[in-house]
Amino acid sequence: MSMDQALQTYIEESHGLLEEMEAILLRLENEPQDDETVNAMFRAAHTIKGSAGLFGLDAIVAFTHVVENVLEEVRDGALSVDGELVELLLECRDHIGLLIAVVAESGGALDAAQTAAGEALAGRLRARRGGAPAHAAGVPAIHESPVAASGGGPVEGDCWHLSIAFGHEVLKNGMDPISFIRYLSTIGDIVSLAIDDSELPGLEEMDPEACYLSYSIEFRSEADKQTIEDVFEFVREDCRLRIFPPPSHLAAFVERLEHASGNTDMLGQLLIEAGILTGHELETALRAQDSMAAGDTGTRPPIGEVLVRDGLVQKEVVDVALEKQRQIRDHKAQEARFVRVSAEKLDELINLVGELVIAGAGASLLARRSGDAALHEANSAVANLVEEIRDGALKLRMVEIGETFNRFQRVVRDMSRELGKDIGLEIGGADTELDKTVVEKIGDPLMHLVRNAMDHGIEAVEARVAAGKPAKGTLRLNAYHDSGSIVIEVADDGGGLKKEKILRKAIERGIVGPGQNLSDSEICNLVFEAGFSTAEQVSNLSGRGVGMDVVKRNIQALRGSVDIESAEGRGTTVRIRLPLTLAIIDGFLVGVGKSSFVVPLDMVLECIELSEADRQIAAARSYVNLRGEVLPFVRLRDEFEIKAPPGKRENIVVVQYGGQKAGFVVDELLGEFQTVIKPLGSVFRHLKSISGSTILGTGEVALILDVPALLQLGVARDAQRLVRET
Repeated sequence: MSMDQALQTYIEESHGLLEEMEAILLRLENEPQDDETVNAMFRAAHTIKGSAGLFGLDAIVAFTHVVENVLEEVRDGALSVDGELVELLLECRDHIGLLIAVVAESGGALDAAQTAAGEALAGRLRARRGGAPAHAAGVPAIHESPVAASGGGPVEGDCWHLSIAFGHEVLKNGMDPISFIRYLSTIGDIVSLAIDDSELPGLEEMDPEACYLSYSIEFRSEADKQTIEDVFEFVREDCRLRIFPPPSHLAAFVERLEHASGNTDMLGQLLIEAGILTGHELETALRAQDSMAAGDTGTRPPIGEVLVRDGLVQKEVVDVALEKQRQIRDHKAQEARFVRVSAEKLDELINLVGELVIAGAGASLLARRSGDAALHEANSAVANLVEEIRDGALKLRMVEIGETFNRFQRVVRDMSRELGKDIGLEIGGADTELDKTVVEKIGDPLMHLVRNAMDHGIEAVEARVAAGKPAKGTLRLNAYHDSGSIVIEVADDGGGLKKEKILRKAIERGIVGPGQNLSDSEICNLVFEAGFSTAEQVSNLSGRGVGMDVVKRNIQALRGSVDIESAEGRGTTVRIRLPLTLAIIDGFLVGVGKSSFVVPLDMVLECIELSEADRQIAAARSYVNLRGEVLPFVRLRDEFEIKAPPGKRENIVVVQYGGQKAGFVVDELLGEFQTVIKPLGSVFRHLKSISGSTILGTGEVALILDVPALLQLGVARDAQRLVRET
């Protein structure tokens, strides 16, 4: 993976972690503090900071480090969570998102205003901790207290401690201990040197060529542990060397572990990569571990315990390394479960599957015409496999809508405060799945609807109490499947739409004629007309007459529909119906004359033959008696002005959409058909009754019917007919 790809992965993962932090903060505001919840928030901030360090994004590291310090105090119980802290941390979350967008994506720097905002946030965070020294939020300031630099150097007044016991044979091997100590002074300053002669024997037993002395050295240097050990490389096997870091290095070691690359999940290797342990020290500890396993107990202690016991690594550092090890293993386990695939490759796969479906339809047609039973059976088996491949490919693009819904938690919280209202958000059907493309495009329309519901729909606290309602208003987002579509509802328990006021405003604007009779549903749906608004005052949230018409256009562009149901004083529900996918559907193929049409199979209830008696009656009216139920119908021949003479038989395809039932009168029923949806193009995009096209096995084009539009057309014609008859 290239650095650019790795950086893009970091950006995507960071956005997910920021959303997780936001959800946790909003939860903490209303629920008691939970240790696991706070730990999850701390880990999210820590991961963003640690990964930013790998790419040298110092501004992100610096600011997130300040946030992390506050979260650590929350986790340790030193700082309690209140509304003010949640508000501050939400602002910090937004600033981290800004840093990622500006610094990581464009490689640029924050402007003066953004930098000042970051510094102000950092100052407020430190004030919550008790007023630690301030740093600029836009420049690297990884440590809030003086600690070692990245190279491992100590702060002034702190020294490395070296304990060196040379072997008895070192002089005989041609090595001079004093020369190594003299060379040590070239990479730092020897502050003090103490000689231990406790092993020195009496004169009678002393060997003049043997070394009996050991040394204890206080050493000040900016070198790291490995560099210090390398001084004694040529005598390393003939001495006992212990190197103890300065006390101040504890924070530096912890910092390095947190920024470790995560290439390995082995504890010893993690410590070596962080410069805390040397390779030789690890080998020594592993030998000690093997010796313990071969001892009386027969148990092999963890390597971390051995390192702490021998004083090679502080216990606090080992604890951090174990946590880092756990994070790396969890991350690897998570990565093993998923494969990251670009959306472009997924779209290409769907297109290829679509072409496979079209080619399969052609092969199926040829097999039927050949009359060869074996060929037809083999082709049926291939067709079944193609259908399974199609379903599998489409499932790859299906995502849960809950992630989109959860983004509105923050919107509702912030906007309710801005409006001075008390509003809570309820979410239902979060696990409902639909096409990723649909999810991406539904965000903006939902935002318009949520803002309108909060601004216009839900009343102020005083008005709600006066009306006998709870002071806290409720906004509900819900999703569910219905007749092959997904239904998304935005409902509020506010004052509802004032239909008389809407109708009066519509007449004033010339949208509705003075004598025109409209149903309650038609009056409610007038709010989707361009430029329509009943707001008395224009605010920065709504009331400018834009938004609702955009909502309708965007939803219709997704082959969906939107309608409003409202009861004055009780609330309003906006109901959006969308197709599950924009790529491939199961269809029901029908013929009218020489033309072919496709009806989405999920909307088809049944097919009935139109008897000769019914045909004569239906010629004068646009409905039939279906087992005691009045069924309105639309003649596709008349709707699309097909000039071919009618066939000897006619059939009605009964469909249902959004609780409405109707029929389409056709000549032939050609059966189920896997339909690859092809766009009509800009020239035909304004056609009301057609939602797309597809290619048949013969190579001919069949039009896909827009069932909701045809049903509305039928209802409108019935209303006009009733007006004429009365």
